[in-house]
Amino acid sequence: MSKKIINSSKAPSPVGPYNQSVLAGNTLYVSGQIAIDQNTGELQLSDIETETHQVMKNLSFILAEAGLTFDHVVKCSVFVKDMGMYSRINAVYASYFDESTAPARELVEVANLPKYVNVEVSCIAVLPG
Repeated sequence: MSKKIINSSKAPSPVGPYNQSVLAGNTLYVSGQIAIDQNTGELQLSDIETETHQVMKNLSFILAEAGLTFDHVVKCSVFVKDMGMYSRINAVYASYFDESTAPARELVEVANLPKYVNVEVSCIAVLPG
């Protein structure tokens, strides 16, 4: 099995012993992303919709670096600090996928997240072919 590290300069740089994503065979494993705008280094936390859009943008930058899109995503893991924000997060998340071909997913409430953000999303994508 081949293993290739894929990082995008458009997404936040890892802060620790991990990479943005790892391509193993034909499967891309993308690390959890939070709402850091790589251009400014600032967290985008003005509201949960803005925060969720930034998270999804960061995922899209990493997917694009591997030559993929959200159409190639087969699984997402969504971690939230407050399940009361579920419908607002879900509305933004849904705008990135076609409902009929959306990936498998879990959404889990957690006690806390890095930098005390409200939402973090990771995903798994598969190369075509």
